[in-house]
Amino acid sequence: MQARLPAHLEVSGLLRAAQADGDFGMVLNKGERDGGTILVVLLDKQGLGVLFERMPSADGSRKWLSVKTQVIDNKMEFEDYLDRRKQQDPDVWIVELTVADRERFVRDNLSPA
Repeated sequence: MQARLPAHLEVSGLLRAAQADGDFGMVLNKGERDGGTILVVLLDKQGLGVLFERMPSADGSRKWLSVKTQVIDNKMEFEDYLDRRKQQDPDVWIVELTVADRERFVRDNLSPA
């Protein structure tokens, strides 16, 4: 099992990666400094989000997976889901990133090396 990077450092790295490409990011919910769960919302050009969360895999590692997608017909359901997650886990970090190339950002920043 790999040692985990403190949550605040990982969040900072995600924000810097987006900014380095001329994209934008912000923290929607600041969680526990060292061990909080991190949720990443990647917005597309229409402002619709895809939620990524690190999930355990069979080999014991934790991989970023898309766990929820916002749909144009019911944008509030996505927001309600994020609100529920904050209520269930006050230590959760929610980071929103608006990136021009979502697939590249996921490949370069949310995929295992």
